[in-house]
Amino acid sequence: MNDDLHRILIKGGVTSPGELKDSITMLEAAGLSEVYFGSRQDLLFPLADAKEESLERISKFNTDIISERSYQNIVSSYVCADIFDMTYWLKGSTYLYILEQFDYFPKLKINITDPKQRLVPIFNGNLNFIASENEDYWYLHLNLPHWETTSYYPVLIYSWDIVTISKAIEEVYKTVDTAEGLFALLSKTLDTNNKNMDKELQIPYLTFPYYEGVNRMGLDQFWLGLYWRNNRYDLKFLKEFCGFCLDNSIGKICITPWKSFIVKGIKTESRAELERFLGHWGINVRHSQLEMNWHLPVDDLDALELKKFLVRSFDQNDISTYGLTFGISNDVGKRSHFSSVIIEKNSPPEIVKNFDVRPTYNVLHFENFNPNTNSYIAYAQDVDKIELPGLLMELSKKYFKQLGEEKKKTENKKKPVLENTRQVYQCNSCFTIYDEIIGDNKANIAAGTSFEKLPETYQCSVCESSKVEFSKTEMHLL
Repeated sequence: MNDDLHRILIKGGVTSPGELKDSITMLEAAGLSEVYFGSRQDLLFPLADAKEESLERISKFNTDIISERSYQNIVSSYVCADIFDMTYWLKGSTYLYILEQFDYFPKLKINITDPKQRLVPIFNGNLNFIASENEDYWYLHLNLPHWETTSYYPVLIYSWDIVTISKAIEEVYKTVDTAEGLFALLSKTLDTNNKNMDKELQIPYLTFPYYEGVNRMGLDQFWLGLYWRNNRYDLKFLKEFCGFCLDNSIGKICITPWKSFIVKGIKTESRAELERFLGHWGINVRHSQLEMNWHLPVDDLDALELKKFLVRSFDQNDISTYGLTFGISNDVGKRSHFSSVIIEKNSPPEIVKNFDVRPTYNVLHFENFNPNTNSYIAYAQDVDKIELPGLLMELSKKYFKQLGEEKKKTENKKKPVLENTRQVYQCNSCFTIYDEIIGDNKANIAAGTSFEKLPETYQCSVCESSKVEFSKTEMHLL
C-alpha cells in the first residue's frame, strides 16, 4: 500500500449509506474526486497539508481520518453473511454486535471470520478470530509480530469477550512468546467465559466465489456486487449510490478485501430502479472472472499494467482461472498475502539500481493453491515479465489437475476410518456371532448394545446357549 495515503477505517468493512455519504462529503471538501478501497476493507485517499482536523469538523458521524500507519482496520466476513455458505449459528447481527464493542483503534491486525467462506482472508491478521461449531465461540489463531511461529490460543473465545481479549493481548503480547504463556498471563487479570477446545479447527476446501452482479438472496431480495478494475471509485457515483440505498431502505454497504463492494437486502420492487441507476452511470456488472480475482497494491500503476498484460494473455489463450486468485507484490519475502498465486517483483541489484533495467519476478503459490494452508511453494524465481504468462498458465492447469484430488481428500477426512478387524463375541457351541454394531433383532437387542450390557438371561439366537458360552474374538473385515 502507498504509505502516503490517508485512511478512513471502516470497522469490519461495514458502513451505512449515511456514514459513507458523510465520508464522501469530507473527501469532496478536500478537493478529491475519487477514492480507493484497501485490502483491509478501508477507504484510502491522498491528502496533503494535514487537513484531517478541518475535514473531521464537518463530519456528522464524527468520522476519523487516519494518517498513522500503526493503526489497523478490523477485517470481518460480515460481507459474506446470508449470501455465501455460513457456520450455522453465525448471523450478520453477530458481527455487528462484536464490531460495535470496539471502542479503540487497534494496532494489531484483527480478523473476525467464518471458516466456511473464501472471500475474506482468515489468517492474514495478527489476531484471527475464526468461528467454531460451538455457538458463540471462536478459535483464536495468533500470528503476532515478534513471535517466531504461529499458534492457537488454547481455549475458545466467547463472542462478547473478543474485544476484551484483543485489547488485553495488545497490551501484553510483547512480554511473552507462546500461546500458553499468553493464556496464563491473561487468566490472572481477566474474567472471561472461555470454553475448552474439543477439536482442532478444520477449514473446508473452497474455491473462490464470483462476487459481482445482481444475485438472488432468499425469496424476495437480491444482493449486488460492484467491481472497478482500476480501484478508482468516483465520488459522485458513490454519493448518488448512497442516496439510492437510503431511498430504498438499504441499511448497509460492505467493502470487500478485493477492492469491490457488496450491498445486500435489495428488495424485489427496488430492482428495476437499481438497473436504471446502473445503466444511467454506464456500470458494467459482468466483468470476466479472469480479471476479478486479482489483489494488487493500491495506486500502483506498474502493478495494474502487469495485471492487464497477464489477463490479456489468459484471454487470448482461452485459459480458465475459475477458483484461483492472483496477487502482485512489491514486498519480496513478506508472505502476508491471501491469493492462491503470488507474483513478487524483485528490487534491482544495488550495482544497477541507477540504470533502467527490466525487473524480474518470483512466482509462488500456496500448498494446494489454498491460502488457508499458510504454506508457500516457490515455483519460479528471477524470471522476465515475458515468461510470466506461460508460468501462470502452467500453474492454472496444475491447479485444475489437483482440484478433484484435493476435494476427495477433504471428503475422505470426514469419513470414518474402518479398521481391518473388529472385536465380537462368538458362541462356543454353534459359532454364531454377536456383533454390538448390529445387535440381535430376534432377542430385541438394539444395535449399539455392548456384550457386557446384555442381560444375564441372554441366549444364543440359534442354539440357545447361555451368555457365558460366548468368547471374545476378532472378526476380519473384507
